[in-house]
Amino acid sequence: MEAREHTQANLELLREKLDSGRMRSASIMANSLHPSELARLLESLPLKDRAALWEMIDHELEGDVLVEVAEEVRDGLLEGMGTDELIAATEGMEVDDLADLLADLPESVTREVLQSLDKQDHERLEQVLAFDEESAGGMMNVDVVTVRPDVTLEVVARYLRVGGEMPDGTDSIFVVSRDNTYIGSLFLSRLLTHDPDDMVANVMSTDLIPIPAHTPSNQVVWEFENRDLLSAPVVDDDYRVLGRITVDDVVDVIRDEAEHALMGAVGLDEEDDMFAPVVKSATRRALWLGVNLCTAFLAAAVVDMFQTTLDAIVLLAVLMPIVPSMGGVAGTQSLVIITRAIALGQINPANAVGILRKEVLVGVLNGFGWAIIVSLFAYLWFGDWRIGGIIGAAMIINLVVAASAGFFIPMALKRINVDPALAGGVVLTTVTDVIGYSAFLGLGAIFLL
Repeated sequence: MEAREHTQANLELLREKLDSGRMRSASIMANSLHPSELARLLESLPLKDRAALWEMIDHELEGDVLVEVAEEVRDGLLEGMGTDELIAATEGMEVDDLADLLADLPESVTREVLQSLDKQDHERLEQVLAFDEESAGGMMNVDVVTVRPDVTLEVVARYLRVGGEMPDGTDSIFVVSRDNTYIGSLFLSRLLTHDPDDMVANVMSTDLIPIPAHTPSNQVVWEFENRDLLSAPVVDDDYRVLGRITVDDVVDVIRDEAEHALMGAVGLDEEDDMFAPVVKSATRRALWLGVNLCTAFLAAAVVDMFQTTLDAIVLLAVLMPIVPSMGGVAGTQSLVIITRAIALGQINPANAVGILRKEVLVGVLNGFGWAIIVSLFAYLWFGDWRIGGIIGAAMIINLVVAASAGFFIPMALKRINVDPALAGGVVLTTVTDVIGYSAFLGLGAIFLL
């Protein structure tokens, strides 16, 4: 927490320097920050101040900052950079970071960047680009250290000293055969604590199971979370080592998924620029508002079907919003739980029926419990036990349907390859509104007219 507060204080101080026009002091401070801190600051600045700060950042830092910022902010920064500046920014970048950046560079710049790479880096880059960016292969860093099993720890230590450095985040060295097939992992802790004359084969661990390159990124997150990994090898179909994934790569995926779920729930993109032009932002949000408007008209059409009932019994209009509102909350609870379970791989054919049964029973229990309370309240308010009974019965129906919909909607969306976090809320709202109004007004028409 102290580190986070310190970072926030630094960013506030830098903002003050920019606002007060102390550009030289601001430039010195900006270039002392970590690229991720600069990225967060750029995202939080209006376009004019963002451009001024970007001009202060040293060229050797620009590439690392571009990888960290949101996609739309990155596009805006790239538009103002010349070809030579872009090529300079990519020099010395890690291959996996460069792969992430290349997709946003102009085609002419991409060609020149590729031509500027040596043969080894060019081959490594092509290796990463061959995989989907949301797979283990797309996440991996190809900069790895490997050793043979038939050498001593002393030989390994000497080899590392000659190299003079190791890739960032290295906690283990991968043990491979002569054809680069993965055999095991030599943890640095064992390298330091075991007898230098011990053979690698006798000290290495075979418990660290490698991750296939085509593994989806959310499955990679699951592997790291449930196996408490700091790093893991990535292998091809023949078990040959292609690269490695470290926990910082996984944290990035977790953050992206969390932002996607939060923003997707209201139809927005987590990469949207907070300081984008008004017309651009309004256009993006208009589509989702239009979808919601269509669902609202559907609910209104259901209410209109019972216009005669409402004209005859005006009291129903007072209580009408309660039923869909309660159903919406109950359905959202089920929707969130099921969507999370799908993301974590906790639902399968063997337990799906049991989970559905549990959600329905929860809806029944909450439905009867709150129906009694609302019925009593309605009776005391209006002095008519029939109104209390109608709203209670409608609430039971809607809460049971809402709980069922909260299960079926994300399952159905997942089956047709639609993100439940993006579309589930709108579909659920439509269901609970339509069923809530239909049940309440329909029962009113039957028993009160």
